[in-house]
Amino acid sequence: MSKLTTIAFDADDTLWHNERHFKFTQNMFVDLLGDHAAPEHIHEKLQAAERKNLKFYGFGIKGFTLSMIETAIEVTGGKIEAKAIAKLLERGREMLQHPVELLPQARETLEALHGEYKLLLITKGDLFDQERKVAASGLGDFFSGVEIVSDKTAETYAQIFKRHGTGAEQGLMAGNSLKSDVIPMLKAGGYGVYVPHELTWEYEKENAPNGHERFHEVTDLKSVAKLIETLSSR
Repeated sequence: MSKLTTIAFDADDTLWHNERHFKFTQNMFVDLLGDHAAPEHIHEKLQAAERKNLKFYGFGIKGFTLSMIETAIEVTGGKIEAKAIAKLLERGREMLQHPVELLPQARETLEALHGEYKLLLITKGDLFDQERKVAASGLGDFFSGVEIVSDKTAETYAQIFKRHGTGAEQGLMAGNSLKSDVIPMLKAGGYGVYVPHELTWEYEKENAPNGHERFHEVTDLKSVAKLIETLSSR
């Protein structure tokens, strides 16, 4: 078994809260369009718009805001008022300025691993927004490398762990998304550690690869450090 040398963490909803801000905005959006359609219909249309627009806008708040505007136009048959669109744009700006709220044990976990392993932060989304959150989190100094990518694939992980470490085979990726953080890392030959968050975007949901020898699921970030200690002692 290859010795672990490089540990990577996802950012949003792994080290700090993120999805709760999207859920709050979605509820506001449903209320805004409440006179035009049922909540279930609005949610369905918004999800469809987000999935369709990923290839155009990528992941993040800006694409989400544009998808809300598109959905509002569709649901209202083009009758959405300018002041309502302005409200959506303002909410998008508020999300982009929201303070970073660290998850429990985020700093303590990085402190425990720092110096023992090379630590990386691998996140996807809008470059400006992710850079802002990394700086505001106060966690940046723990990482030897910060990678903000357009998407997370097996090839992405293979390249990053080769560039910053000793290859994916001696690397571990921890995050709250089975689809983005875990499964592609397993395909790259590394360890994938699933750290569930109470809120998960529908797009990121996937079946757990139970039975894979390098897949692990833990309850929280503190458990990640304990797992790494166990894996390193083998």
